[in-house]
Amino acid sequence: MSPFLLLSLLLLSSTYPAWSGTNDAEDCCLSVTKSVIPRHIVCAYRRLTPENGCRLPAVVFTTLKGHQLCAPPDQHWVKRLIKRLDKNSSQYHNCP
Repeated sequence: MSPFLLLSLLLLSSTYPAWSGTNDAEDCCLSVTKSVIPRHIVCAYRRLTPENGCRLPAVVFTTLKGHQLCAPPDQHWVKRLIKRLDKNSSQYHNCP
């Protein structure tokens, strides 16, 4: 494997929540954060479920800088953040 291809794969894997051959989907989370994600840095979210082919249910929040952070869907702070994003859906256009 060429060094360029290897570097490209490493960069790609750091852009997405996770890249693992153990899940059916390429962009499943391997773990979730225990830390509360500040709401002022988040601009969008999406849900990953077993129905999507992911073993670990998660909510992936996209930050204003384009980072993707995996969070546990059953936590109260995650539900509040989702509610806020749904209410202010006009902010989605600010997402990278």
